[in-house]
Amino acid sequence: MGPVVHSPSEEYRALVDKAYSKFARLRDFPPYGRNKWDYYFHKAFQVYSKLWKFQQEHRHQLVEVGLKRWEIGEIASRIGQLYYNYYLRTSDSKFLSESFIFYEAILIRDYFKDNDKDAPLANKQLRYCARFIVICLLLNQREMVQLLMRQLRTLVEEFSRTYQGIDAREWKVVVQEIVRFMKADAACDISRPLRYSVLLDPHPSSIPMVDRLEGVKPLRLEDAILASYYHSEVKFSELSLDTFRMLQALEWEPSGSLYRTRVGEPGSKMSASGLVNPVVEEIPDPSLPPNPHKYILYRPSVQHLLLVLATVCEEVPANSCVLLYVAASGKSARLMSSHASSANLMMDMAAGNKIVSLTPTLSLNQLSISQIQAYMKPGMDGIDVDQSDTSTASTPADSPRKGHYGDRVSTTESSGSSSPGLWLGSRRNPGDNFLYPSDILPFTRRPLFIVVDSDNSAVFESLSGTERGEPAVLLLSPSLQPDDKGEGVPASVSYPNSCGNVFTFFLTAPFLAFCRVVGIQVSTLQKGQLEHTEKFFSTLLADLGNILASSTSISHVWARVLYDPFLRQLVLRYDLFHLLSACARIDRSFCFNLF
Repeated sequence: MGPVVHSPSEEYRALVDKAYSKFARLRDFPPYGRNKWDYYFHKAFQVYSKLWKFQQEHRHQLVEVGLKRWEIGEIASRIGQLYYNYYLRTSDSKFLSESFIFYEAILIRDYFKDNDKDAPLANKQLRYCARFIVICLLLNQREMVQLLMRQLRTLVEEFSRTYQGIDAREWKVVVQEIVRFMKADAACDISRPLRYSVLLDPHPSSIPMVDRLEGVKPLRLEDAILASYYHSEVKFSELSLDTFRMLQALEWEPSGSLYRTRVGEPGSKMSASGLVNPVVEEIPDPSLPPNPHKYILYRPSVQHLLLVLATVCEEVPANSCVLLYVAASGKSARLMSSHASSANLMMDMAAGNKIVSLTPTLSLNQLSISQIQAYMKPGMDGIDVDQSDTSTASTPADSPRKGHYGDRVSTTESSGSSSPGLWLGSRRNPGDNFLYPSDILPFTRRPLFIVVDSDNSAVFESLSGTERGEPAVLLLSPSLQPDDKGEGVPASVSYPNSCGNVFTFFLTAPFLAFCRVVGIQVSTLQKGQLEHTEKFFSTLLADLGNILASSTSISHVWARVLYDPFLRQLVLRYDLFHLLSACARIDRSFCFNLF
């Protein structure tokens, strides 16, 4: 008896069922930990590749027996989701680019456009559009984001007219979220990439050597946990604006010497807007290490955050560092009874108001104000500095943990907060929803690089000197930041109406954050001004790095992290933040004279 011969439609349906089963199996794996997910991802890719090829080869027969265009679109969407989720697992940007290719094909070929679509199909189209926006945001395809925003708004309006109920209201909220997100991040449209660019930033091979390692090996950033929890934060989907910026700051920009963009060649596609969309051919630079793996946690519970941290610390390789970034409030969103007021954050710090910044500090005594003046444009006046005051800009780095800035080190009370940690949960039932500094202590057996952006960041200074094995590096934010009116208020109060936390903004885009703090619209700057100030920031950061590398007083803890280009960049931007604050305290016109 010969083998059973199946018709193309039967074989196609069998492949669809198998592919969807493999796809559903992946949902059983937690998004953290090095488990068997890699094996099942490859199995899913194999089945979907076979399914995609089969429907292409038998498209005519399948259409005759009832295959709909939206079914083809759904297969392409699932493949795009596979690539996107594989990027989330590995942080390898080439999988993000592959996801973009499939989602763009759906857009160009209008796979989900159907005059007879029902509510489930309309929901599929809306979910596809929202996912595509996230991918375009991560790839910095802002023109495509604007196109998709308009399409999403049109689709939601049509959906609301046709179908009433909870879904319609929720999709309206989604539209509001992306509009708010893009408005808050508008300054980045004309700026340099937030990602580490070997064209604009020092190549890892050119980073100066640090002599003081005392027999220990340098650290490399292997994993990063990025968590945020604000009740009214700027976000889209489960990607908050702050974690979005931090994510970019911990990746390589695919625009190095081995990166090529081809426009108008045979492989180029025509987008739905009628514009040629360049096909990106990414050739990895073998001299660059892979992107550090990132875990994006949106509004995590304390238990979930600690579970991910425990898993990462258990699996991190030797001589590797884990970055923990948490942006959250130390209390509920109530106004303080009294707070300091200033024209902007720099000036508030300069005036010596109650701003907490307790962190390990680096020695910047060798960088005098006269060096800063040398980089400023010729003929600039208005800066008359007594260099004997420069000691307020820095402290000796004898200890990697117990740093302070003059008399601005203050207690939790001076920060306007009485809470013992960060609030990750309901305002009504704080209870177990506080993240305490002591929660982090068990994980200090591994090298930790901790960044806390909060109005209550000062409480984490208690980690200094109590680590269980490895000294933790702490970058803690000031307790106040300017609101939309330029007044210094707690971060938790100003955040909902802001464009993201200033501290995180400065760590990821220092020039843009500086412009925001001093009240300058980047879009109003002339080309010469923009180039001059960006060059000034780049030169100053490079000099800071050279000074730290040659410093004889730098702690070996700092020396170990300065070898990693991403951690080094965060450290230098953090010190630039305080250096500019000190300069502003010496002369209030300094910030404005940069322009």
